Amino acid sequence: MANSAKSYSHWKYTLSIIDTVYSIALILIFLGSGLSLSLEVFLKSLGINGYFLTAVFLLAVFLLYYLFNLPFSLYSGFILEHRFNLTKQRIGDWWLDQLKSSVLGYVFSLILILTFYWVLSKFSQWWFMISVFWIIFSIILAKLTPVFIIPLFFKYKQLEDQLLRQRIFGLAQKMQINILDVFEIDFSKKTLKANAAFTGMGKTKRVILADTLKDKYTNDEVEVILAHEFAHYQLRHIIKLIAINSLITLGLFYLIFKTNSYFLEVFKLDSLAQLAGLPLVFLYFIVFGIVTRPLEAFISRSFEKEADNLALKVTNSKEAFISLMEKLAGQNLADRSPHPLIKLFFFDHPPIDERIALAREYLSS
Repeated sequence: MANSAKSYSHWKYTLSIIDTVYSIALILIFLGSGLSLSLEVFLKSLGINGYFLTAVFLLAVFLLYYLFNLPFSLYSGFILEHRFNLTKQRIGDWWLDQLKSSVLGYVFSLILILTFYWVLSKFSQWWFMISVFWIIFSIILAKLTPVFIIPLFFKYKQLEDQLLRQRIFGLAQKMQINILDVFEIDFSKKTLKANAAFTGMGKTKRVILADTLKDKYTNDEVEVILAHEFAHYQLRHIIKLIAINSLITLGLFYLIFKTNSYFLEVFKLDSLAQLAGLPLVFLYFIVFGIVTRPLEAFISRSFEKEADNLALKVTNSKEAFISLMEKLAGQNLADRSPHPLIKLFFFDHPPIDERIALAREYLSS
């Protein structure tokens, strides 16, 4: 099992790095060869203008990227998962999920891009205005995700185990958290990995248990993992992450605002308002994401450790926490003790061995 976990993790890291480098290369070729500008000119020659031009241009870019990236997404998302017996999903269902996620990605991206160009044409300090809109949009999306997006991929139903359901409500009350209800989803249709979540904002807050977790873990273990999720809310990690992500968004768009003229000149483009420059914005997002990833991952690991501490304190179930981590490591083929460089870039949670060591400190104290 340990060898399988290491091998699986190695493949995931390698494919992620290759995919990132490959995406950057595709964008550079698209911009540097003049294909982006040629596409804009061609669409205009068809009489397409205004916001419809933006929609068609974005669709063309999405389709081109999807086709060129398809070997990576197919291998990492389907073939590799089957190779390590982490899914029983059929290829037809995988393609359907691809279609759904692609349509959603396109629609959300179109909303953001159309707003980007509108703000760009109206405000001299556009970087601040567009940052505010993107931040608000992300908050709205987080609120709507459990209601509209998750049901597109999974079937919801109220948790039938009344004893466990009441126990979860009792834990929520103990931690002073209001939840709409406790649901289970048919996670096993897509993956054999286990997961649980406390998702939504305001009146859409709800507990979601994967059937792969509910059916294989004890009530004590389920309570511990949900205590961890509730701890994030009680410790205001959600608000802190929104604030951090808002600063990162502001920083990114300010960087684009201050430096775009130089890169536009490199790629022989006139202005950022020119549609052919849109791939340059995508390039900024990828590169900026690489640069900020270690800091974001470090902050996330710190929050996860705080949540583990509070979950252990609230439940006083150190043995259940350790057994939960052992099961998750085996079921999800987690890399229990990664190389520090891998941890720096890829781990937004502390590695399993560190989380178990934390619980053992509680046991010995």
